[in-house]
Amino acid sequence: MKKRVLTFMLAATMVLGLTACGGNNNNTPADSNASNTNTESNNAANNESSDNATTDNATGETVTTGDKILSVQVGPDPETIDPALNSAVDGGNMLLHSFECLLAVDQDGKLIPGQAESWETSEDGLTWTFHLRDGLKWSDGSDLTANDFVYSWKRVCDPMVAAPYAETVLGMVAGYQDAVAGNLDALQVAAPDDKTFVVTLSNPCSYFGSLAAFATLSPVQQATIDANGDAWATKAETYICNGPFYISEWVPGSHILMSKNTNYWNADAIKLAGIKWNLIEDANAAYSAYQTGEVLMIKDVPTEEIPSLLGNSDFFVDPIIGTYYLSLNLNREPFNDANVRKALSLAIDREYVANTLMQGTYTAAGNFMGPGWIDTDGSQFMDNANGGKPYIDITTHEANVKEAERLLEEAGYANGEGLPSITYSTNDAGYHKVVAEYLQQAWGELGIDLQVEIVEWGSFTPMRRNGDYDSSRNGWVGDYSDPSNMLDLLYSTNGNNDGKFNNAEYDAAMEVSRTTLDAAERSQALHKAEDILMAETGCIPVAYYNDFWLQSEKITGSWHSPYGYWYFMYADIAE
Repeated sequence: MKKRVLTFMLAATMVLGLTACGGNNNNTPADSNASNTNTESNNAANNESSDNATTDNATGETVTTGDKILSVQVGPDPETIDPALNSAVDGGNMLLHSFECLLAVDQDGKLIPGQAESWETSEDGLTWTFHLRDGLKWSDGSDLTANDFVYSWKRVCDPMVAAPYAETVLGMVAGYQDAVAGNLDALQVAAPDDKTFVVTLSNPCSYFGSLAAFATLSPVQQATIDANGDAWATKAETYICNGPFYISEWVPGSHILMSKNTNYWNADAIKLAGIKWNLIEDANAAYSAYQTGEVLMIKDVPTEEIPSLLGNSDFFVDPIIGTYYLSLNLNREPFNDANVRKALSLAIDREYVANTLMQGTYTAAGNFMGPGWIDTDGSQFMDNANGGKPYIDITTHEANVKEAERLLEEAGYANGEGLPSITYSTNDAGYHKVVAEYLQQAWGELGIDLQVEIVEWGSFTPMRRNGDYDSSRNGWVGDYSDPSNMLDLLYSTNGNNDGKFNNAEYDAAMEVSRTTLDAAERSQALHKAEDILMAETGCIPVAYYNDFWLQSEKITGSWHSPYGYWYFMYADIAE
């Protein structure tokens, strides 16, 4: 892996095969996913040991799988690692290694066979047929068939499950509206036989192959979920999966240990005996673990250490496709006033935030849609937005502040008088706290009293999704490069629409983008949607994302994707 700090162009329609897992009763054999304490305790500290035997989670037999446990940190306890429910990057990294979809993505971002060895599309683009590999197995050794995909995709539509990505990944499938209303069998997915999975769309979708590689649409085992409910995805004993690794030990607040899944169809290519995901929330603790060699890769690097790390061979900065933005709860006053929202946005000095507070590791954002999103003609989407100019001129901060003051006065809150105190919610990681403190100052100059609320990660995303906040840090890293992936977030009924933005013209533009067969018309509709979003300040873009992390040169064969994920399944640890 080479260190790089660069701008980038993404290949059209790339996707990572993931998205964004418990129970008190175990429907599987007693030794299924059994923890191997000796493996964990002997190897996790220094990532190397002598011969390492693990328990096969299907047969209970001892199997030698090598002697290397890769110890990494990508975040604290995930909110969920149920494929249908996850919408966070940390959980997505874990899903990438424990599940596999019909299709997958290679190091170059190209779609490749996953659980399906081949697939084809009908001439009218409405019927997609996937042919599964021979002999597919779950991690407990039982057979995995096309009917498992039928069940799993219908489950994503189940209103009782409330999958946040449901509309994004299945909204184009025939029968979707009836399915999300409760008639799950209306969804047009079928298994004519154990090895064939057929999907019928209501309208052609050029990037549907990317969705077939998206973790929300991973297969999950019905018997396990029937026996354990949603709790199936919260402990090792009931976490049945189909990817290159399975969970052999889960200690909340400490670690998740994944062991090699010998039932995975490509198990012979897996060199690691396992991966230990260290659930560390404090960046300083993560950095300390990295310095001692306990962990060989950390995503959360203390921001105060970055100046001294720049230029080091093990410090990486890599562009990813996504935007750091603020959500305002539009169901609460004063955020239901567009002038107030615009004033709050214009008061932010984005260049100062990105270049000073974030030390140049992010890029100031004048649009919602940043670099990497691909327009229908293959060009950069942002180059064609707003006549080629940013929606917010980030170079004229003083003038922006004066306009913010005027807009507040027009809204009836001259000098902030009459505005209630606002709470800004964020988790304490990376630059989030320093950005919150800056907002106190910037919005304070408008006469606004801003209180900062620090929320632990496990509670933060459900709080935001439920609308239990005034204003909040938010962000999105793309799952595939089609602009709809991010613009869909603000569609009125989208499960990830945390700010509850609801605009009929916006929804209509997105509907056109979903149904038209004309590429130019689709592009125009997507750009119209961003025009409306920025004019209404449905959210406040602040900066475009980059990932920065520390990774030991001992790790070989891994890669990092433009979607913010690390691929360790084919990695090795150099002696």
